[in-house]
Amino acid sequence: MFDIVVPDHIKKHCAQQIERYNFGKRGYADGTREQQFVGILGQSVIMELFGLGLINGATGFDSGTDFTFNDTIIDVKTMTRTTEVRDYYVNNFMAVQLKYNTDIYIFCSYNTTISLLTVCGCISKSEFMKKASFFNKGADRFRSDGSSFKTFADLYEIGNNNLHTCNSIEDLKAQIIHSFE
Repeated sequence: MFDIVVPDHIKKHCAQQIERYNFGKRGYADGTREQQFVGILGQSVIMELFGLGLINGATGFDSGTDFTFNDTIIDVKTMTRTTEVRDYYVNNFMAVQLKYNTDIYIFCSYNTTISLLTVCGCISKSEFMKKASFFNKGADRFRSDGSSFKTFADLYEIGNNNLHTCNSIEDLKAQIIHSFE
């Protein structure tokens, strides 16, 4: 895992994008504006690290393709936290998103209290399907702190300890390149 302090220009850009565009186009479980903001924030930070600029909502729905690198279709998944990320934390993934043409998922956590994005790791879609746990809509999920919630849609969870770890942007790029050789 590695951390990136989210630059103010990315936060400002993403806030402007959310004001102008609706990034929830699945038709179901589209996420609140705050959830959409966190999603495009994580995507924009990663895109900038890959030298691809920032997200542009004017291009419309991306169909689950956030960007392509080394002929690999990548989808960045970001969720919020208020604590430092741990290896045993899980990443949530809406089952409805499986239909999208994606090769690799990059999972990130955004600490809202200190504006820090943690790149937790990456995994191929096929490997994700083997390692993730599935929970039906309405299932009770319990967090490590003892709190719980009911899933509002069919959901997959994958632990950070099941992702391919990366310690830098260069390491992440190498993981992606070597996953399809």
